[in-house]
Amino acid sequence: MIVLGIESSCDETGVALVKNGKQVLANIVASSLKLHSKYGGVIPEIASRMQLESIAGVFSEALKVAGVRPEQIDLVALTVKPGLPGSLLVGISFAKALALSLGKPLLGINHVYSHFYANFLCHDNIKLPSVALVVSGGHTSIFYIKDFSKIQAIGRTQDDACGEAFDKVAKILGAGYPGGPLIEKLAKRGNKDKIRFACSRTENELDFSFSGIKTAVLYYLKNKKINLVLKQDLAASFQESSIDVLIKKSLLACRRKNVKQLLIGGGVVANSRLRRKFLAGAEKLGISCFFPDMDLCMDNAAMVAGLAYQLYKQGARDNLYLNMQSN
Repeated sequence: MIVLGIESSCDETGVALVKNGKQVLANIVASSLKLHSKYGGVIPEIASRMQLESIAGVFSEALKVAGVRPEQIDLVALTVKPGLPGSLLVGISFAKALALSLGKPLLGINHVYSHFYANFLCHDNIKLPSVALVVSGGHTSIFYIKDFSKIQAIGRTQDDACGEAFDKVAKILGAGYPGGPLIEKLAKRGNKDKIRFACSRTENELDFSFSGIKTAVLYYLKNKKINLVLKQDLAASFQESSIDVLIKKSLLACRRKNVKQLLIGGGVVANSRLRRKFLAGAEKLGISCFFPDMDLCMDNAAMVAGLAYQLYKQGARDNLYLNMQSN
C-alpha cells in the first residue's frame, strides 16, 4: 500500500511516498526558513505564501524520486493539526483536490503524533505500549502509546516549548534564529557547570515549564558585559538544565507506566548532547531509547504517511468535508 503524505503545519512544505508504513520511497521538503531568519521567528503569511507556490513542485519531485505514478497512490494523508491555519489550509486544499481527482481515500493526521512515528521508519524493534516525548519549537509533550489509535497525553509544557525557549535564549544572546543549532554550537565550547539554572516546578510531575529558565538567563545577563566566553557558558548551562529536565520527566513517565521503551521525536532531538544524555540515562534504568534519523527529526511528510498507514489499517477514515482542527 502506497501512502502519499502531505505536511504543511509550519514553514516546511513536505510531500512523501511511503510503502506499507515503513519503506520511504521519497521524502521531499522545501523550507522557507531563510525568509524568516531576519525576523527571529516564523511569519505565518510568508510561510503560507511560500507553501502555496511550492507544493505542486514538491509533489511532482516526490513522484519523480519514488518512480510512482499518481494512480498508484492508495491513500492521501495530510496534517490537519496542530499548526498555522494558513499553512494547514494549503496542504488540506491540495490533498482534497488530489484525492478527489484520483478517486482515492483521504485521512487527516495529528502532526505531533507523527513525530514519534518517525522512529518506526528507522527501527524494527519497537514494541507497544511505549512512552514518547515530542520536543520541538512548538511542542513539548509526553505521551503514553498503548496503540496507534490509543494515545494519551500525560505531560505537556505549561508555557514555552523547549525549542521555543532555545530560540528565545539565542535571541537574548544575540546568536540569531533558529536558536537550537546556535545554542548547541556555543555550548560545545562552554562550561556547563559554570552557572546553575533550573526549570520551574509544575503541579503535575510530568508537565514542563521553560519560561522561568529563559527569564533567568535574561536576568543573569543584566548589567553584565557580554563576551564570547560568557555566551558559551550561558549556552552550555542553559542547554544542560533543559536537557536534564526532559530526561528526568521522560524516564519518570516510563517508570509510572511500567514500560521499557522510550520514543523521542521533534526538531530538538537533532541536538547531539541530548541524544548522548538520553541514551546514558535510559541505559541505567534498562530502558531502550529510540531516536529518528536526523532528516526525520524536523517536520516532514514521511512520518505523516507512515502513521496514516497504521491508522487506515485500523479503520480510520475521513472525507472531503475534512478541515483543519483545533489543537
